[in-house]
Amino acid sequence: MGRVAATTMRIVRLALVQMNATVGDIAGNVQRITEGARAAREAGADLVLFPELAITGYPPEDLLLKEHFLADAAAALRSLAGEIGDIVAVVGFPERAEDVYNSAAVLAGGSVHAIHRKVYLPNYGVFDEQRYFQASREGSVIDLGEHRIGLTICEDMWEPGPPASDEALAGATLIVNISASPYHAGKGADRERMFAQRARDNLACVAFWRAGGRPG
Repeated sequence: MGRVAATTMRIVRLALVQMNATVGDIAGNVQRITEGARAAREAGADLVLFPELAITGYPPEDLLLKEHFLADAAAALRSLAGEIGDIVAVVGFPERAEDVYNSAAVLAGGSVHAIHRKVYLPNYGVFDEQRYFQASREGSVIDLGEHRIGLTICEDMWEPGPPASDEALAGATLIVNISASPYHAGKGADRERMFAQRARDNLACVAFWRAGGRPG
């Protein structure tokens, strides 16, 4: 769990930045994130969400097998943290630690403040995440002023129970979900029903955002 220094506020003003990340174009994606963060700040947002693997684009697939690519993504994230300014941002990136994780970084105060690692790795249809990533077993929460916020990535919310339920039990009243899953006919309605159920299950508000492209 992390605590983000912020003025206590009754309401979190949340920005959801729509962007079309290009797979492999780390510099271009960072520029898009920087511009989105600037727009969110100008709109008065306290917290801004970017998509799953926004730094690299989704799905980077075999680029994740290249150590220099992972190192470039990490360097870009650190640089981005210094450019974000006085806003808290949740940004998806591939994290190289003891293994490789599909992660969400919380950028605040000029640094990488906290990291959530994806718990559920889809491996069906167009998804092949278990080939490239190690799964986490834990949810993550941050404190923003007087608010506790749970962090999830895509499939983490499609499954009932943890990590969202653990985050709610830890006091999260808002659970955010960043995603890059593809569109198919009817998926928007399916998502809306699923997120509404998760909100009821966990007695928490849910904020969801995905990569650009067709709505859904």
